[in-house]
Amino acid sequence: MTTTVQSSSSSSGRTADVPRTRFKPYRRAPRRSTVLTLLTGLVAIYSLIPLVWLVINATKTQQGLLSSFGLWFDDGEFALWSNLRQTFTYDDGVFVRWLGNTVMYVVVGAGGATLLSTLAGYGLAKFNFVGRRAVFAIVIGAVAVPGTALAVPTFLMFSKMGLTNTPWSVIIPSLVSPFGLYLMWTFSAQAVPDEMLEAARVDGAGEFRTFFRISMPLLGPGIVTALLFNMVVTWNNYFLPLIMLKDPDWYPLTIGLNAWNEQAQTAGSEAVFNLVITGSLLTILPLLAAFLLLQRYWQSGLAAGSVKE
Repeated sequence: MTTTVQSSSSSSGRTADVPRTRFKPYRRAPRRSTVLTLLTGLVAIYSLIPLVWLVINATKTQQGLLSSFGLWFDDGEFALWSNLRQTFTYDDGVFVRWLGNTVMYVVVGAGGATLLSTLAGYGLAKFNFVGRRAVFAIVIGAVAVPGTALAVPTFLMFSKMGLTNTPWSVIIPSLVSPFGLYLMWTFSAQAVPDEMLEAARVDGAGEFRTFFRISMPLLGPGIVTALLFNMVVTWNNYFLPLIMLKDPDWYPLTIGLNAWNEQAQTAGSEAVFNLVITGSLLTILPLLAAFLLLQRYWQSGLAAGSVKE
């Protein structure tokens, strides 16, 4: 679109028409890739097939599991409600006990790990002290060590203290989260401006008040991310409870469902594969709910610190 503008000359007093072109703002068209779309679709199918299989087979009876196609419903009977009822009532309702144990381990273990990671990460990011670099090296090294490599030494240490076969043998190791500490360390360094902390200190605010009133709201997305990570790790924890616990009353869901699954290999025991599948479906529902409820807090912090102003 072209318009004309009149300009005056101081020497001749005449006006001249000067054309001026108005350009539309350039908008980059979204880039599309057929190959990436296909790859994303394949990954989505690969990720969803186990969940679909679990939902479908939770509607089948014990006989239907063995006589029907795995990725389609049984034509004989829709047994989801009866499977749910049997899961909660089988063996005097021990599934409810296992569910309560798992929730306890997650609330105390994962919640405590998130709190300790937040406090330690904030302190390492915002305070200078002797040995700070050494602590950083230890944390990085701890992140690289898999948890299964520490399970046996932890068992031997807890055995000498008499804590095996107790909930503390699962809760105390869950309180240590090197990855959560490193995550909160890096997040605190980017999300909390040093100038804001200095202004609060100049105004007379103490360190605790500064942390809880100023820093905590800014650290919200990082805290949620660390909490979700610790929840998943603690909820799916299998090897540590396996070697620490012998009393079925303290089993989490992972160990309890595996005990039901192994009943078919024990002489005189009843095979309850339909209850194992239904229990597995119930096991993942709290994690899905947690991710859906905390998703907006989690996503809002993923790009924190990625743009320098």
